[in-house]
Amino acid sequence: MKNTKQLKTLDNLVSEKVKETEIEQKKEQEALMSQLENQVVPKPGDTLVGKVIEMSKNAVYIDLGQYGIGVVRGKELWESLDVYGELNVGDEVEATILEMENEENILELTFRKATKKEVWDELNEKRDKREIITVKIQSANKGGLLTTLFGIPAFMPVSQLTPEHYPRVEGGDQDKILSKLQSFIGKKMKIQIVTADPKDEKLIISEKEAAFTKQKEKIGNVKVGDVVEGEVSGIVDFGIFVKFDGLEGLVHISELSWQRVDDPANLVKIGDKVKAEIIGIEDSKITLSIKKLQKDPWIEAVKKYKVGQLVKGIVKEVKPFGIFIQLDKDIHGLVHVSELPFNITDAKKELVMGSEKEFRILSIEPGEHRLGLTLKLDSEKKEEVAEEKEEKKEVKKDKKEEKPSEKKKDKEKKESKK
Repeated sequence: MKNTKQLKTLDNLVSEKVKETEIEQKKEQEALMSQLENQVVPKPGDTLVGKVIEMSKNAVYIDLGQYGIGVVRGKELWESLDVYGELNVGDEVEATILEMENEENILELTFRKATKKEVWDELNEKRDKREIITVKIQSANKGGLLTTLFGIPAFMPVSQLTPEHYPRVEGGDQDKILSKLQSFIGKKMKIQIVTADPKDEKLIISEKEAAFTKQKEKIGNVKVGDVVEGEVSGIVDFGIFVKFDGLEGLVHISELSWQRVDDPANLVKIGDKVKAEIIGIEDSKITLSIKKLQKDPWIEAVKKYKVGQLVKGIVKEVKPFGIFIQLDKDIHGLVHVSELPFNITDAKKELVMGSEKEFRILSIEPGEHRLGLTLKLDSEKKEEVAEEKEEKKEVKKDKKEEKPSEKKKDKEKKESKK
């Protein structure tokens, strides 16, 4: 009897367990069915979000979670390389479905948007966020560089290049400028979108703006008065650019040296190491001075000169207002046009660049770094003085002649009254 009871109890337990299992399975099936009913089945044109799991030169594989694995490859990858060239495994990306199943039995994807409106919306969003994008330069013309973003043609004017890449060509030779710009084809650049106009399909990008944005993030580490050491990264007509500690600043031509500088390229070259002091920080712009770290040579050098002294100097530059003369390596003077014995047109013929002439010092202003000269000879000066005296005599004579006539007029008036 005892064994029979035990068997019945065991049968009951097994039966209860089977029922519990059936109930659990039924619940799971119902939950799965409910999930499948609520799940939106993707279709070509839909955009999905996933994580990059594998990369090669020709393909990017993306884990799309419940939708499986997808791939962007071939033409679809190359056309978006300007935007997605910096992807890494683990990055989250958006991709649009092209085909539900390819020969690998996975989703065929593209990084391009389904519609042009979506493309322009994203471009404007990236512009508003001042997002830095890496692009690959595809071609060049005399006005700048060209590439594409999400398949949209983008243009970078020459003015939007960093000083390092700016095509500085003597005389502005257009063919030479184009040749320099063409050297960037195939190279990658970090840029920002400055204009994204879908109406006119105008997409303008800037390397310079991207550099400024990066600089603004780091600029808090420096202050006015800091002395920095860096490398010449760009040379332009108005000064030089210096890179230091991940930042870049401008040394204006007036802050390069205490001496007069006509062309910064004659003073330094790209790659030169220089020391400079930070003299200004405004937004993302840093201004530097090299001459501030040097002793002003004028203070001592000018002591050997005095007003009235005859000196020899070399003609350095002819300007409409006068001639710049180098007296020695530190001191330059100016012969104003009024101190020339001939007009400025003749001066260009008479005063050959590099020729030596004798001058007389008219004025010295050490604080202003100004020294006035004259090219007029003493005899010419005497003639001028004599002419001035003669003119004064004539004026006095005229005044004396005027006085009697005035008295005569007064007398005539009195007689007429009588």
